[in-house]
Amino acid sequence: MFFLNLKILLPAGVQIETEVEKVSAEAQNGHFTLLPRHIDFVAALVPGIFYYLTPEGEEHFMALDEGILVKQGDQVYVSAARAVPGDDLEHLEEAVESELKVLGESEKKARAVMARLEADTLRRFSRLGGER
Repeated sequence: MFFLNLKILLPAGVQIETEVEKVSAEAQNGHFTLLPRHIDFVAALVPGIFYYLTPEGEEHFMALDEGILVKQGDQVYVSAARAVPGDDLEHLEEAVESELKVLGESEKKARAVMARLEADTLRRFSRLGGER
């Protein structure tokens, strides 16, 4: 039997490196499934659910941000900005919601810092205008 070598890459490093029977994902033009003897393939992935099946018959799901998938021979590389693994779709939904809450809090903090920087910049410009 033939298998694919799957490697999922994130900015922080390798998320997953494993042997799989098949992978399924969603590209800009729809869902697709890759098997070991399929032709080489490149796809721009949209945010969605990535699925892979191990040789032992274990199903794995992962919520992926947009990215790129490249299949070359028996190698499948996926590069994405973010990925949230889950054992099943129900747990994946919970994990994604938790991740989104953390991202939401980080974005709020970043916005507050930017607002303070903008206000400080405006104060400094107004002082420069008053010194003439």
